[in-house]
Amino acid sequence: MNITGIVSDRWGNFPFVIARSAVPQAIAAHAADLPEIKQRGYLLVAVKDNLRPLGYRDAQGNLQGLEIELARRLAQDLLGSDNAIRFQAVANRDRLAVVLNNQVDFTIANVTVTESRARLISFSLPYYFDGTAMITKDSSAQSLSNFAARRIAVLQGSSTISTVRYLIPSAQLIGVNSYMQAYSLLEANAADAFAADASVLSGWVQEYPQYRLLPTLLSAEPLAVVMPKGLQYNALRQQVNAAIARYLSEGWLQQRARYWGLPVQTRSEN
Repeated sequence: MNITGIVSDRWGNFPFVIARSAVPQAIAAHAADLPEIKQRGYLLVAVKDNLRPLGYRDAQGNLQGLEIELARRLAQDLLGSDNAIRFQAVANRDRLAVVLNNQVDFTIANVTVTESRARLISFSLPYYFDGTAMITKDSSAQSLSNFAARRIAVLQGSSTISTVRYLIPSAQLIGVNSYMQAYSLLEANAADAFAADASVLSGWVQEYPQYRLLPTLLSAEPLAVVMPKGLQYNALRQQVNAAIARYLSEGWLQQRARYWGLPVQTRSEN
């Protein structure tokens, strides 16, 4: 699915891409620089295990998703085996903390690049551009203009609110506290659409095929690997960045994103 972005390209010529082994409850090993990682023989990577299609458990309990595949590909390139990895499932609030506390080598868990976060940790090149999208059951709706003066559910306190207000000022916004509440409103025809992260909504339409994503992203937000700061980690950061750049130039990340049903954002034609 190709998605046309309506935001400006904030990353110059960098391309937009819209990517159960046992997961121990606690990992005794600690984060390390690249020589130590190679001596240890495996990567320690924090991931999501409940966020389809980025990182989640399938019916057999195995970790699946774009970010899981990216982690395994990095293990293959850095250590010679895609099984040379130990995953640690993390809550959103702990995604940076496990890197700062040297509990993992890096985090690949739906982390958006922001200036405030970049003061604490190092980000890789973006491997995927997420953004605000909308889903609806209305098969006749093809563009944002179709939702002028209509009811759009949004998560309370989310940045989606200001985005939708700016782009569809006449829409009636309905605040919800959860994705399940939004689903209930849509099913009851109390809302015409739901605006949220494209990556999450793509998982939604896989589970509820009566819904579809509108073919326009309202915003673009880069997702990147979280790595530690410090000169001792330079080699690790350089190799991770070089690998991601190669995955993009080869089209591997774009292909895997499409495989997982994620929208792939293209540049605006404006």
